[in-house]
Amino acid sequence: MPETYAIAQTLVFLTALEKNNNKAWLDENRSSYDVCRSAFTQLVQDWVDNMVSREPSLAGQSAKSAIFRLNRDVRFSANKSPYKTNFSAYLAKGGKKYPGAGYYLNIDPKGSFLACGIWMPPAPVLQAIRQEIDYNLTEFEAILKTVHKGNFFKSMEGEMLSRPPKGYDADNPAIAHLKQKSFVLAIDLDNKSLTSSNLIEKLVANCIQVTPFAAFLNRAVDVLEL
Repeated sequence: MPETYAIAQTLVFLTALEKNNNKAWLDENRSSYDVCRSAFTQLVQDWVDNMVSREPSLAGQSAKSAIFRLNRDVRFSANKSPYKTNFSAYLAKGGKKYPGAGYYLNIDPKGSFLACGIWMPPAPVLQAIRQEIDYNLTEFEAILKTVHKGNFFKSMEGEMLSRPPKGYDADNPAIAHLKQKSFVLAIDLDNKSLTSSNLIEKLVANCIQVTPFAAFLNRAVDVLEL
């Protein structure tokens, strides 16, 4: 049967784009880009549709509200390459701009993955999450224990503070979590998984596994007036 969602073609295209990251090359290869982007859009829409049926808070979302643009924002970056070399989407109940936790899908020749959580949140969000964990440590660790049972999402991703955050003591029982700058759980997606006929089912099953983690984080975020 033909490969689903043109993943192999997309990985080849993105590899070539990294080596030829300029407008002239992309214009010359626009037809290949259109095929890959269309396939990725369908993948994300199928993912969204299946997630909404399992997680009502995501109602109203679509591929359009989830997918990131290929163009990079180079205004404040030393890297002036005009295009990203990955396809990515962020599924959250408020769309890409929602400040809380969601699900991130990244297709990249250098390493594809699926993640859940919040990456480097601003200070008010970070403080709210830390407080929620501090007040409800037993619940938070029970959620992590349940999530880790599936042999996926084995540890938190991202940088940690070297010292306790302001307002917390070093002997706080939750200190290992409170030092986190991000609250993200992720799993790698190899090419075999990406090209399997049941890719959507796998994505949804993994996301549902970490839904309690996202819900805990969003409980802290949703009371803020941002």
